[in-house]
Amino acid sequence: MFNLMDEKMMKNTYPLKSNQTMRRIGTAAAAIVLLAGCASTEAPTEQMAVSRAAVSNAMGAGGNEFAPVQIKSAMDKMDAAEKAMAAEDYELALRMAEQAEVDARLAAEKARSTKAQQAAAALQEDIRVLRQELDRQSK
Repeated sequence: MFNLMDEKMMKNTYPLKSNQTMRRIGTAAAAIVLLAGCASTEAPTEQMAVSRAAVSNAMGAGGNEFAPVQIKSAMDKMDAAEKAMAAEDYELALRMAEQAEVDARLAAEKARSTKAQQAAAALQEDIRVLRQELDRQSK
């Protein structure tokens, strides 16, 4: 008789627990959906500023002269990021600003590298001229 009573209680308890579980899962799912909606991408103002500074730095490093393809790409992507910001498409704006920063950094490094190579070549030429002068004077 005790077992029969336990069995009835279990039958009544499990559906209640199942309903509670389903309600909790539904509540959790609703909360996640609400949080996802509230956590929409914010305007990437910081990344935009960093990217603008990187483009400016690349221009100052001689990007127009020594890395024209990379600097044009960076500037085009910055323009696209600005347009995306104006359209409030912040995910696209962030992506384009990040790509513009990478292109600008590449342009700056390429410009610096080219300048360094030119300086090294000029030094090599100076050394060659000095050696010729020394050889001429020693004869």
